Amino acid sequence: MKGVANARDLGGNEVPGGRRVKTGWLLRTAHLADATSADLAYLSSLPIGIVVDFRKEDEKQGKTDKPIPGAEYISLPIDATGAVSKTATEEEKKKFTRHKKFDVKKIIVMAAFNEKAKGVARDMYPTLFMYPECQSQLAAFMRLVVDKGDKPILFHCTQGKDRTGIASALLLAALGADRRTIIADFDATNQFYEKDVKKYSRRVRFWGGKEEEVGVVKAFLGANTENFIKALDAVDSQYGSLEDYLKGPMGLTDADLRILRERYLE
Repeated sequence: MKGVANARDLGGNEVPGGRRVKTGWLLRTAHLADATSADLAYLSSLPIGIVVDFRKEDEKQGKTDKPIPGAEYISLPIDATGAVSKTATEEEKKKFTRHKKFDVKKIIVMAAFNEKAKGVARDMYPTLFMYPECQSQLAAFMRLVVDKGDKPILFHCTQGKDRTGIASALLLAALGADRRTIIADFDATNQFYEKDVKKYSRRVRFWGGKEEEVGVVKAFLGANTENFIKALDAVDSQYGSLEDYLKGPMGLTDADLRILRERYLE
């Protein structure tokens, strides 16, 4: 697609036992605000039945998804900052939301030197897995896929990397994919955003930033795979495994997992 970034299909990923995920059923992307008419026609032809948007309302300002003909739009906003956003001062909120058309690139150098932003960058993936409000929305997403997944589903956030990446990891785990496959899917985002990460990392270093500050750039403009792996380890430590996590806070049953595997594997 020309106007949709970081777009890819979970189809083709292999799972133990010689099966693989069907193509054209589970699609992950960045936002659809810049989708071309050809992009929308292509997605409609699949046909996409449901679009799930993980963005908060402030992220949609000036970036409203263009509708895919025939698809149902569902908003499941997830705040990846967790409790940190609740402690932000009014001055900080104004600094980071003053642009009517939100673009993380416009604030990334400033954010790299902000202590709360550093905390968000460091804790983003554990927050998405462990913070109750995030778990609730991710569980709603998984339930939606089980109950309404008889047509192809497209799910996305702003850049299609963090919230979308965690949702993708949960889907792949539910389908029986091993950790190596889950990590590879997550890390593939870095192929799409490599130029941006390098460009803004240089700018942060120019202003005196060290590895901690550059880490903010990597977290907000790319996918921090190292931190993702640490978050998976934390899930294993607290719940036993990703499958146990799916049956715990995600609320899935063995019957749900069978439904997903029968529907999405070939």
